[in-house]
Amino acid sequence: MIEFVVTAFCIGLLFILSSVSAQTAVKPGSWGLVVANGGVSAMHMTTTFKNTVVMFDRTDFGPSQLRLPNGRCRDDINDEALTHDCWAHSIEYNIATNILRPLTVMTDTWCSSGAFASNGTLVSTGGFNDGAKAVRSFVPCTANSACDWNEGGSNRLKENRWYASNQILPDNRIIVVGGRRAFSYEFVPGGQSFSLPFLSQTNTANVENNLYPFLHLSSDGNLFIFTNKDSILFDYRKNRVVKTFPRMPGGPRNYPSSGSSAMLPLSASNAFQRIEILICGGAPDNGYSSANAGNFVDALQSCGRIVITDPNPVWAMENMPAPRVMGDMLILPNGEILIINGAEKGTAGWELARNPALAPYLYRPNALAGQRFTILAASTIPRMYHSSANVLPDGKIFVGGSNTHVGYVFSGVMFPTELRLEAYSPYYLDESYSTYRPSIVSLSKDDVSYATRFTLQFSVLNYAPNNIQFTIYSPSFTTHAYSMNQRLLVLASTTPKRVRGIYIAIVTAPPNSLAAPAGYYMLSVVNNGIPSIAKWIHLS
Repeated sequence: MIEFVVTAFCIGLLFILSSVSAQTAVKPGSWGLVVANGGVSAMHMTTTFKNTVVMFDRTDFGPSQLRLPNGRCRDDINDEALTHDCWAHSIEYNIATNILRPLTVMTDTWCSSGAFASNGTLVSTGGFNDGAKAVRSFVPCTANSACDWNEGGSNRLKENRWYASNQILPDNRIIVVGGRRAFSYEFVPGGQSFSLPFLSQTNTANVENNLYPFLHLSSDGNLFIFTNKDSILFDYRKNRVVKTFPRMPGGPRNYPSSGSSAMLPLSASNAFQRIEILICGGAPDNGYSSANAGNFVDALQSCGRIVITDPNPVWAMENMPAPRVMGDMLILPNGEILIINGAEKGTAGWELARNPALAPYLYRPNALAGQRFTILAASTIPRMYHSSANVLPDGKIFVGGSNTHVGYVFSGVMFPTELRLEAYSPYYLDESYSTYRPSIVSLSKDDVSYATRFTLQFSVLNYAPNNIQFTIYSPSFTTHAYSMNQRLLVLASTTPKRVRGIYIAIVTAPPNSLAAPAGYYMLSVVNNGIPSIAKWIHLS
């Protein structure tokens, strides 16, 4: 693309706040059915830079409702349901064409984890049975191609990783932390496992509450790790704990108590140094044992925020409108937080939750305490255990999954296996805000190096000069109420200048991989809290 020269380049950089002001009124939003029967229940979900959504379940559930194409079958003598299996357990959804395509996974992906490599390849790790040490890869492709899962090669995990978590690192490796009876971590690519006593110290006997640990990459390159009620800042390069944080008030927050967590947006206004973590929901200490006994107690209603880069960090607590467990927490392109899916009573596990949480919550981090939450439009479809959600480039939220049973069960149960796929449209997509919605006209480049500048042109009818932002978002790998690897940054820019009806700004990329690990990001222009459709950029 042609790079446009802006005479206003000498204007000082406009460092923008890390979240929108609460000027734009929140409307309930709306729901739409996208696919009536996806064939496969979406236990795991992520969005690729080819504008596709990849979903997968587990291989040992027995038949799904979507056959593999062209007579293809999977033969696995270790499979606990079908040793000769001609059914798909993974699907690819094309956003533009609304077409689903069956994919083939060979080893069991049950309760696995994932992350994108810096080149956009989806890396799936661990699972159950013959998949517990598997490293799978999926190279996204265009609509007319036939990409599929690759499980060949000698790249295997050193330990079984079932209910583990992943995080892409500044050096382009992926760290894999924890898992059932795995009090350790390792890397992909790697070759060695390292003990992490913190995981055994936070393990509750006969319950665990430390699975799918929350991982967030801090601005110093160390890793924030939260399990159960406790958290540390961990130097994985030297295998040492750098800092121990205060215990979070309330009950446990990790699987099976399954709260959710996100890192609030990073901002150029503080050189991307300030790191604040949000954790919401979970279950009380007796939640799991009570649910197993048939007594479904209220989930946790509390949320906590902690600035982990403060010299003396403390938890600041507040409450959601209602209790929630198994909620998926997503960062919206305008820096606000969406909490969606889950239940109000019980915990994660087979048949262990009640009272579906049908209405999402919007959380505005910069609003006054007590005014941050808004209850949004409710879905009619319960999304309980094994549901998932992802942010799409157009700002909608793609929602799927929910299966509380060992196998696909569609009748005679409280919450049948769910194969429908929905999209939730947040308030910023309401037609009443259409004049505020920017449209990206062009980018001078979409392969962006650290600390470089690029020119962005956009159009908008109702320009808000004091509330314009440029954000980049790394898509999440979502499973079991945890959206791994998502990260949103508010970039620095010059003040946009209008030239022949088009606004032109020079935007500065993040300084290094500590602020933003290399990979594909959704770039959005946000005008008065209303985001554009995102364009993909590759940061390296």
